[in-house]
Amino acid sequence: MAELRKKSGLVGELSAEFAGTMILILFGCGVVAQVAAGGALTDPPGGLGDHDSIAWAWGLGVTLGVYVAARLSGAHLNPAVTLALAAFKGFPWKKVAPYAVAQTAGAFVAALIVRWNYSEALAKADPGHTIKTQGVFSTLPANGNPALPVHEWGAFRDQIIGTAILLLLILAITDMLNTPPGSNLGPFIIGLVVVAIGMAWGTNAGYAINPARDFGPRLASFLTGYGGAWRDQYGNLYFWVPIIGPLLGGLLGAGLYKFLVGRFLPSAEPEPPGRVPASQD
Repeated sequence: MAELRKKSGLVGELSAEFAGTMILILFGCGVVAQVAAGGALTDPPGGLGDHDSIAWAWGLGVTLGVYVAARLSGAHLNPAVTLALAAFKGFPWKKVAPYAVAQTAGAFVAALIVRWNYSEALAKADPGHTIKTQGVFSTLPANGNPALPVHEWGAFRDQIIGTAILLLLILAITDMLNTPPGSNLGPFIIGLVVVAIGMAWGTNAGYAINPARDFGPRLASFLTGYGGAWRDQYGNLYFWVPIIGPLLGGLLGAGLYKFLVGRFLPSAEPEPPGRVPASQD
């Protein structure tokens, strides 16, 4: 695998990160547009999905995006993953910024496609392109619900915890010294992790758990008519929360895995005689 990545070069890796993250956001932002904008126009409202369909589509988007990119880049699809792998798994630090840029660009382009495709539904459901449909593209504290008094610092806490869970589990699932899934099922299991996080940790901040996933679509929405994209429903600057929170949470989760589990696993040494067939050489 290392040799294949070397042959593809950094351009190939960045291209894969762009494509994989684009697939993730096409399904993720796409399902929220269907539920929030299209669903607002059904009779009765809400006829095109709910929170569970959103959680499942995001998880499937992760799975499919990972299958797209894994061979060339490792399919990080998330700057928090890239940073954590650099800090704890030997990923080259010089690639962290290029990967993050490629991931954010893929998310940005995908969000523009969703914005274009759902332009009629968004205009009908929310002519002013307000906070009502901003959640199609980027996250908000309490998903934009002012009845739930979660502000930016509560959402910041939530993003640290949610991303810590994500990275702890990603490292557990992909650690070859642990009990990794077989038959190329790793991407599917990681997708299920995202579904579970969405169902259990989606209330306080919309489970961005990925700076590229939030910033790229947020920028796309701002450039296409959502003038309040950088702020939350209270008027506070909010865009930094799903960037800084996941980056810190990813480091925390990866560090916890290494401290609680990774350091106790057996090393990758040859099996002792009698445990494996003897070499015929």
